[in-house]
Amino acid sequence: MIDREKLVRDSTDLLRDLIRIPSFSKEENQTGDTIERFLQQRGVKTHRKCNNVWAYNQHYDAAKPTILLNSHHDTVKPNSGYTRDPFSPDVEEGKLFGLGSNDAGGCLVSLIAVFLHFYAQENLKYNFCLAATAEEEISGLNGLELVVPDLGPLDFAIVGEPTLMQLAVAERGLMVLDCVALGKAGHAAREEGENAIYKAFKDIEWFSTYHFPKESEAFGPVKMSVTVIHAGSQHNVVPARCEFVVDVRVTDAYRNEEVLDIIRQHVSCEVTPRSTRLKPSSIPKEHPAVMAGIALGRTTYGSPTTSDQALLDIPSLKLGPGDSARSHMADEFIYVDEIEAGIGLYIDILRRVVE
Repeated sequence: MIDREKLVRDSTDLLRDLIRIPSFSKEENQTGDTIERFLQQRGVKTHRKCNNVWAYNQHYDAAKPTILLNSHHDTVKPNSGYTRDPFSPDVEEGKLFGLGSNDAGGCLVSLIAVFLHFYAQENLKYNFCLAATAEEEISGLNGLELVVPDLGPLDFAIVGEPTLMQLAVAERGLMVLDCVALGKAGHAAREEGENAIYKAFKDIEWFSTYHFPKESEAFGPVKMSVTVIHAGSQHNVVPARCEFVVDVRVTDAYRNEEVLDIIRQHVSCEVTPRSTRLKPSSIPKEHPAVMAGIALGRTTYGSPTTSDQALLDIPSLKLGPGDSARSHMADEFIYVDEIEAGIGLYIDILRRVVE
């Protein structure tokens, strides 16, 4: 077992190293190298595919269930409001500044510390799989989704995202639907054609008023919003085609495919999802990890933001140091003592589950 002070010190140093390296989505190869080297220097055997790095605890036992510890090392690009060098990991008044410090570097290095804390322990009830993954910020195909089949059976996950170390026990899914209402062109001055806009109106009215039968304890109803509409080419032609886009925020009361089936049963337009990959996720409040967090004074809530939880088919808990309100902001930062507290709380929660 590694001393906690050393874990915090090493984690903060690692985060500063990661901040110095640009790691925009699809360009994370150098931060992947840094994470691999950090683990290997501590005797951990690593695995890699593209820019994803993963490892298992020393006494991995295939007969035991496995906990996934996951966070990402890609970042968005710095916005135009930055007044500091986004790649300079300066510490001022307890704040560690830098692009990706809060989202999700602090979470990632804290989970790495937790993995190292338990790495060499014997007789644990669970295995640990640590996965530092890529392309989270763009929900890319070469991130967590790519390597999940290689990780082996997983029982549940802790996904590191800034939650102020409160327990995000549910997360909305997302579907973007491209809808097309078809009519028949004609001259607007005569009783000709079939106006596709009028046909679309009926479906748009349904999207704005329909209430799904099941509601989520965390989020309430599924939310659907028509956000884009386009039709017509000139004032005197009845449009034969009306296209519109619907943003659907799916709750943990449904699977994406269920919601899509219900929509298609009720509307006459053609409905094509851009993707059904970003699934809603949840973990029961009776789960040992959640109960451990509650016993340690944490509160539960439903997270409105999307993360790599959406790509997992196992119970998952979103939890991490930092504040999601700071994510993607100019002059992003995380408090150093948030990292220290996060490591301690992660360990205390997991100790109640695995020991």
